[in-house]
Amino acid sequence: MSADLAFILTLALRMAITAAFVVTASVIAERSGPVIGALVATLPISAGPSYVFLALDHDAAFIAEGALASLPINAATIFLGLTYVVLAQRQSAIVSCLGAVAVWVALASAVRTIQWSLAGGLVANAVAFAICVPLLQRFRHVKMPLITRRWYDIPLRASLVATLVAIVVTLSGWVGPKVSGMIALFPVVFTSMMLILQPRIGGPPTAAVIANSAGGLMGLGIAIAALHVAALQFGSVVGLSLALMICVCWNLGLWWNGRRKVARL
Repeated sequence: MSADLAFILTLALRMAITAAFVVTASVIAERSGPVIGALVATLPISAGPSYVFLALDHDAAFIAEGALASLPINAATIFLGLTYVVLAQRQSAIVSCLGAVAVWVALASAVRTIQWSLAGGLVANAVAFAICVPLLQRFRHVKMPLITRRWYDIPLRASLVATLVAIVVTLSGWVGPKVSGMIALFPVVFTSMMLILQPRIGGPPTAAVIANSAGGLMGLGIAIAALHVAALQFGSVVGLSLALMICVCWNLGLWWNGRRKVARL
């Protein structure tokens, strides 16, 4: 088998595996309401597989540097969410999603010009969440209407995330760890849910899913910081495993806390 054919087959397998993860998770999110949906959507079901595949091709130092670049991008993502939530109250899915992505791209472009440290990335996240979480609060509680699935839903989601994986894997050797880390954290799950859910259930219910994602994104930021530190100290396998464990435990903690509050009421 030629090297080119082996690369194509491997890339196709990686795209298919990641797409399956994302489609499964987003279907669960749709059927569970905005709170559970947001917790599922903020699991690293897109960035996680992208980082795993990067780790197969690059050393731990590459992964650690990529994670450091991803950390401030997580702060940009919460601003993407806030922009969408505000626009979706009155605008169409296309306008709302494009407006949110434009904000993300602008912030990501600004982030790229800065040489970030771990402390700087954590501060950027703290400031971003301090601004956005209070503004998102009033949009969180909306009843999720019954969703009727359309034939193109799963192919659209699968194609979006598969394209992201293909871009990350193919370009990582050319653009280096910093840009790879930024691309890996592009919010493909959020954007696919925006484009698919809003035309069917309306802007406010879809915005409620995104508004409830702030807590999960906090956990993702902590996981990215842990990945940066652990990959340097213990290697990529330990770093990625620790980051995944943090995300899962953090979101389970948010879920348990929410159930406890409901029980008290």
